[in-house]
Amino acid sequence: MITHKTKYALKSLMVLADEKADTGEALRIEEIAERSGAPKRFLEHILLDLKRAGLIGSRRGRNGGYELIKEARHISIAEVLRLIDGPMAPLPCLSRRAYRRCEDCKDEQTCRVRAVFGGFYATYILMIESLTLADLQQDADPLARFSDAARAAGE
Repeated sequence: MITHKTKYALKSLMVLADEKADTGEALRIEEIAERSGAPKRFLEHILLDLKRAGLIGSRRGRNGGYELIKEARHISIAEVLRLIDGPMAPLPCLSRRAYRRCEDCKDEQTCRVRAVFGGFYATYILMIESLTLADLQQDADPLARFSDAARAAGE
């Protein structure tokens, strides 16, 4: 389950991506909050995290505000999830970026819990790594391509 913080980060990025495509102008935090449904105080922290990560930038002055500086097709949903919520793996021994051996595990190779969770995590990570902010913008059902591919493979 994603956190509210991640959900607001994704919604804010979509607002900024839409604005970039429409007018190319920066948006004030109040506008982003209104369009995304995120509380302004909460959004301030989120936008700072996104800025530090190099996804958005800020302009000062009368036409100032926040703007998307990385193209939407180059912003991975997984990148945003990790940035805001940290590692995505269901077990620390499955994480690629924050690997940690489970304290109670004697042998990772024969661990049944790791095997079960590793199987569905591998599928999940392949899907989530391939989705971008552009997919969320353009498609009402960004996962449809996966079900279409699975359906085609089964025929």
